Amino acid sequence: MRVSLTEDPEFEAPVAIALVNRYSARDNHAPIMPIGDPPCDPFVYNRRETFETAGIGGTAVPKVFSDFSDCDLTNPSGLIPVGYNYNPDSDKWNISEQACDFIFTGNHVPGFTVPSPLKVIYNYSKWLKLENKTEGFPYFANPALFQSAAVKSFILNFVEISPPDLAEDSFASLKNDPAIVFILTTTNLHAMAEQRRVFYELILRGIKNAVIIKRDYKDTGEENFRLYGATDAGGLLIDGFGDGIWLTAENKKEKLKEFINRTSFGILQATRTRISKTEFIACPSCGRTLFDLVEVTGKIRNRTGHLKGVKIAIMGCIVNGPGEMADADYGYVGSGPGRITLYRGKEVVRRNIKSDDAVDQLIEIIKEDGNWFEFIEI
Repeated sequence: MRVSLTEDPEFEAPVAIALVNRYSARDNHAPIMPIGDPPCDPFVYNRRETFETAGIGGTAVPKVFSDFSDCDLTNPSGLIPVGYNYNPDSDKWNISEQACDFIFTGNHVPGFTVPSPLKVIYNYSKWLKLENKTEGFPYFANPALFQSAAVKSFILNFVEISPPDLAEDSFASLKNDPAIVFILTTTNLHAMAEQRRVFYELILRGIKNAVIIKRDYKDTGEENFRLYGATDAGGLLIDGFGDGIWLTAENKKEKLKEFINRTSFGILQATRTRISKTEFIACPSCGRTLFDLVEVTGKIRNRTGHLKGVKIAIMGCIVNGPGEMADADYGYVGSGPGRITLYRGKEVVRRNIKSDDAVDQLIEIIKEDGNWFEFIEI
């Protein structure tokens, strides 16, 4: 396994070891239904065809879900970790580019009016008691519960499914219902492979409901949470599978909610399925690097990290830098000791400038191009 990070090489080995260790004891995982030829080319990205339901699926970007079922949302400040900050003076919500799209509150009703872009999901039993059922959407724990329900949302219903459900009669009655979005879960040790098999089965059966990838990581530290979420949900997303992600962990701290939300958007960004922040392309440190790559990358990230959709390449030297910048909008390339050359695309725009001024001049170029913006306020 090869891991390439924008930091000193000795920090790469622990990441590689953590990834390898995760797959070293899966011989006894639950069986996964075999398949002959896959229904799609695993080497070519094609997003699974789905119909759109209330902004999920179709051509819409994948959605991010956040779990608040473990706490009462009594104050608007509770939404700050997931990108919503209420300003009482202006009576407006400041919404970040990484604001989640749905929150699951279980049996709790928020004690305030949530901002209009954010949608609330309740357990079905709680949703059934709402006076105004258009203020949220129901969550059904299994297909049988949905099938037996006398009252359902005419707009959007979330139905949890796991691989065994596909063989049940109750699932057959749900397929291609335009008001249903599936929440795909699994308890298999070899979980990502099993969820991928479910997507194959949906394609083979011509089922086009949107599917949200849900994974729960208990007793997992932040570093492993990031690695596991990226390999599991990210592996499916780069196959074209999944119309949203819902990652959870057993921890009630607000800080963790912010971390999970940020990780979810980071996975979508890395898979190029939803761009919500600046894209940084940086080379690994080597003997030719002409500046402290970690320090400079951090400095540029701090100054430009809010620029949604802008791609900035940070390359240590002029030897391989321009060729490794891929499709970057801007390039920051070491051209000599204490000297930086700035690029717009593949074109040199400022050559051999002092490194002390380089970040400021990079920002000047971005502003000249009209690509500088701030947060959204509604």
